[in-house]
Amino acid sequence: MGDKNLFEEAARLIKQSRKTIVLTGAGISTESGIPDFRSPGRGLWEKLDPMEVLSTGVLYNFPEEFYKVGFKILSSMRNAEPNEAHYILSEMEKEGIIFGVITQNIDNLHQKAGSKNVFEVHGNTREGSCLHCGKKVSFEVLEEKVNKKQIPPRCDECGGLLRPDVVLFGDPMPYVFDLAVKEVKSSDLLIVIGSSLAVSPVNFLPDIVRHLIIINATETPYDYKADVVIREKASYALRNIWDIIKFQQKFRRLKNK
Repeated sequence: MGDKNLFEEAARLIKQSRKTIVLTGAGISTESGIPDFRSPGRGLWEKLDPMEVLSTGVLYNFPEEFYKVGFKILSSMRNAEPNEAHYILSEMEKEGIIFGVITQNIDNLHQKAGSKNVFEVHGNTREGSCLHCGKKVSFEVLEEKVNKKQIPPRCDECGGLLRPDVVLFGDPMPYVFDLAVKEVKSSDLLIVIGSSLAVSPVNFLPDIVRHLIIINATETPYDYKADVVIREKASYALRNIWDIIKFQQKFRRLKNK
């Protein structure tokens, strides 16, 4: 099946779906200049061990190391801008084509692009919180304290430890993940974009939905289950699928006049 046929089949599945939800991973943000984690030759974890830089063990036991390396990785994502794929998903949500986006990413790019219904199952780099009193602070407050060599950063209210609201290795999954699971269970179609589907427990979501589209540059463990597998960049694939859907909508409106 050629690329055009793949895009047409994906568009058909989306149009027929009563409820569609999207799952995004690091691959959707590479076009925004954010490196992914596992791609051969350019994956972030080929150079760094995540357990050594972005884990609760390092954060709590070796905060100097966490804020020297791990925190810089988190901060580096914050100036990135959404790419075409993010904007297309935002438009699809506004048009009622998709219900929302579940994202493994912590780069805030879906919100920057205008998406409203976003389930951030791995947290975000907009906020931090106090482990003692629960006070929320902006990520800028964390950066300011770290730049002033206050490591670990302390809460101005109670003196407790502040940390980023990112799900680190060793953290439990947040409540929003339970909400995301419920939405997938009630959906007809899951579109996976830019995820290798290698990280638990998010990678079991394809098991609980009837229809599956995978858009990813490399193979995933769920390719065998997918109705359509598209090995292209996220923006290229979504642009083609969205153009087909919009053309069909326009044709239908003209036909009904």
